[in-house]
Amino acid sequence: MKSKIHELTKINRFNVSKHLKSLLFATALFIGASSFVSAQNKIAHINKEELIKAMPAYATAQAEVEKLAKTYEAEFQDQLKEIENLVKQYNAEAAAQTDEENIKRKKQVDGMKQALAMYQQQKNQDLSKKEYDLLKSIADDADAAIQAVAKAQGFQYVLDSAMLIVADGKDLMADVKAHLKL
Repeated sequence: MKSKIHELTKINRFNVSKHLKSLLFATALFIGASSFVSAQNKIAHINKEELIKAMPAYATAQAEVEKLAKTYEAEFQDQLKEIENLVKQYNAEAAAQTDEENIKRKKQVDGMKQALAMYQQQKNQDLSKKEYDLLKSIADDADAAIQAVAKAQGFQYVLDSAMLIVADGKDLMADVKAHLKL
């Protein structure tokens, strides 16, 4: 029985090895063909982050997010001050209270602190979602403008130059800004 399993394992290893060689050959062939085809493609680049930051909607979105963040921070500070005042009051009265009452008050304060931490976490999530929603629409507008300019100029690929070192090539920034009337 063991020899049969051993024999099957050898056969499976051979088949896997054979398939791996075929896969590697196909990958090498694909890469070679891709490099030949890409030599015939028109490629441009643009720094998308720079474009988005140049759009007026970006400044408006940032201001809205900052205003909301300040509102949340003020609410948080008010609640924190309320807890701190309650702690001061309970500490001043602790000597006159029973151990049971002091334990009860400590649990109350701990619960309030935990609720405040959850509140802060929820508001941070709300703020992140708001920022994402605002910036997504701006990024979508930037993408649409980039695609329109690239198509009009016959470019098949537009790379984000923020992640590239570009020595040469067509930078679409001025053309896209003109398209967006910036």
